[in-house]
Amino acid sequence: QVQLVESGGGLVQIRESLRLSCAASGRTFSRYFMGWFRQAPGKEREFVAAMSGSGGLYYADSVKGRFTISRDNAKNTVYLQMNSLKPEDTAVYYCAAKRQINGPYDYWGQGTQVTVSS
Repeated sequence: QVQLVESGGGLVQIRESLRLSCAASGRTFSRYFMGWFRQAPGKEREFVAAMSGSGGLYYADSVKGRFTISRDNAKNTVYLQMNSLKPEDTAVYYCAAKRQINGPYDYWGQGTQVTVSS
């Protein structure tokens, strides 16, 4: 069982930056494929970014060049650095983990709110 706890959300102005963190429990964090998703009001949850245990990176087109996912396996933590934020980035951001790159995500965090004000 893996527990995920996100932090770092908040209210920022347009074009500002924010870094989200996701702390994971468990001793095999480095083996997990970690992802970030977001859900805006009235919209479906969407993929934002992901990172494999070996360092492979994946991004949604809407955030490429602005967001960076990284992980610190020694701290069991995955990060999402968000730069040049836009109002359309406003959403609840969720961290997720899975064992298999081609499988569904097995574990989800509770989410952290990010609001970008213009």
